[in-house]
Amino acid sequence: MRRYALPGLLLGALMSSVVPATAETLTFVTWQLTEDTYGPWWEAVIAKFEETHPGDTIEATQIARQEFADTMMTQFAAGAAPDIVHLASFEYQPFAENGWLEDLGPWIDKAGLDLTGWAGQGLCTWDGTTRCINMQYFGYIMGVNQALLDAAGVPVPTNWDEFIDAARKLTQDTDGDGITDVYGTGLHLASGNNYINDMLNFVLDAGASWTTPEGVPAMDTPEMITALEHWTTLIKEGLVPADTTGGDARQLFVEGKVAMRIENPGLAGVIETTASDEIKPSLKLVPSPFDPPVGGASAVLTMPAELSDEKKQLVWDFIAIATSQEMQELFSEIVGAPAPRPGSVTQTALDSSPEYSLVVDAMNQAAAAGVDRVPVGLETHYNEIAAIVREEIQRMLIEDRSAADTAATLQERFLALQ
Repeated sequence: MRRYALPGLLLGALMSSVVPATAETLTFVTWQLTEDTYGPWWEAVIAKFEETHPGDTIEATQIARQEFADTMMTQFAAGAAPDIVHLASFEYQPFAENGWLEDLGPWIDKAGLDLTGWAGQGLCTWDGTTRCINMQYFGYIMGVNQALLDAAGVPVPTNWDEFIDAARKLTQDTDGDGITDVYGTGLHLASGNNYINDMLNFVLDAGASWTTPEGVPAMDTPEMITALEHWTTLIKEGLVPADTTGGDARQLFVEGKVAMRIENPGLAGVIETTASDEIKPSLKLVPSPFDPPVGGASAVLTMPAELSDEKKQLVWDFIAIATSQEMQELFSEIVGAPAPRPGSVTQTALDSSPEYSLVVDAMNQAAAAGVDRVPVGLETHYNEIAAIVREEIQRMLIEDRSAADTAATLQERFLALQ
């Protein structure tokens, strides 16, 4: 268990409390407790809860992210779930499907919590009920190597046509040895769900989506065919390094070997901590050239359905603190990214970096368009879908199949999952 001291943090009273006859300890498991950004914020929430609930304590435990979903599934199946449930937004669905998560609707109504405009909150609706509250949402931005763009004589792209033109001009064999030294852009082309996360940039920009708003697969539309053609053009023409992960593409970008990289706002931190002093001045963050930008909920907060009424009230008090205006503003300042609650971005947060307003704009655009990475109606098949899409695109490339044929096959395979 890891706890952080926050000396000097002034926390005003959020709710009145009395000393309980019997002190309670609430268990809380997360993968974020030891992170430099999220950890201090969670400790502030915990401190606030313990201040307003004298005698009650939070027992917070860190579990590595790569082990988190399996560990939580094991704990829930064994009837030993933590009291405060923190899950990745793209992994909470099986827990809801199994009936393990409380319907938060009555708690939200009783508290008068207004979730209108709350970024990514639509993802928390399961079977017509609210099973969680979204705690993180972001919109994609683009990093560009301005020096490479200037040398190639191309402007920062603002749409697909400009993006593909720039990618072609920026892909170069700089020493004439027949091997590409600089690529126009970088993609996640390895296995895993980041394959479809990166591809979603092109899907949304073409006006397509994996499924309809009602959850029906929508892979055989003219718009999806266009998206498949755009994605595979970058691969066929060698405008991207082969077989890279998103992390590889990001690293190549900060090394000056990839000229453009579209991804989440975490790219700003990577530039700051990883890029060399020589390259760093050339790396700029700009809006995504695609409309709407990819957006994604990242983590949710909820509680188990099987808790005593007394503990449920305490867990809700914790959730109420985490979602309060005060703590959401603190999130926006400590984490370096906007919290999902509307109006939570303070001037202090905006002044913290030149890129902050860019990140806020990207989140607002993606949220307004209702964008999320998880396909509606196929939420519990997220990883399966990524594997299917990658497999069929590999066949498209190797067998020289048309985008229309590939779209039709994808439609059949998606329908088979339902």
